[in-house]
Amino acid sequence: MRGGYVKLVLKRLSDRYGMPHTQLVHKNMTELFVAVLLSPQCTDKQVNNVTKALFRKYRTFSDYADADPKRLEAGLSGLNYYKTKARNLTRASKEIRERFSGKVPRTMLELTELYGVGRKVANVILNEGYGINEGIAVDTHCGRVARRMGISRHKDPHKVELDLLRKIPRSEWGIASNLFIELGRDACKARDKQCYRCVLNDVCPSSNVKA
Repeated sequence: MRGGYVKLVLKRLSDRYGMPHTQLVHKNMTELFVAVLLSPQCTDKQVNNVTKALFRKYRTFSDYADADPKRLEAGLSGLNYYKTKARNLTRASKEIRERFSGKVPRTMLELTELYGVGRKVANVILNEGYGINEGIAVDTHCGRVARRMGISRHKDPHKVELDLLRKIPRSEWGIASNLFIELGRDACKARDKQCYRCVLNDVCPSSNVKA
């Protein structure tokens, strides 16, 4: 794919959406880690509704590590797969306390060794929390937009990420993910593709807007 196309895509999306960041509400690295860990298979709104009360009760990784399992599960019950997420949060918190002195690690390898942390979660934490571009966080929105724009043909998030890493400059990795997500939420929706509202409707191969 021509590099000029990807450059145009990012330019138009940044003109439309600015420099977006995660919509997960957080005030520090502990809260960012917890919110992102809880986010898979949930909307940001669902996570924010749960963490609003959660962050008042649990403030450190030791709080999560030592939490009563049933009470923690109850606090996460508004999320999909909340029991699994409660276990992952407890285990990851213990590891962070014991291995990293209660600080969120700063490398992809260290993050993905923690319970419940895959590349997508790690990418968001590194980019949003530390400004580190180690990869591109591919969620359902990002993957769908990449396929419709012809930047990737894969459905597997890892393969989509590899395609994006090859075609997008490293300095743009973090913002590219957020821009694709914004477009996916705004106009390039899964069931209601609104190409007439999209700033890419004259260049996107999936556009249903006639020239």
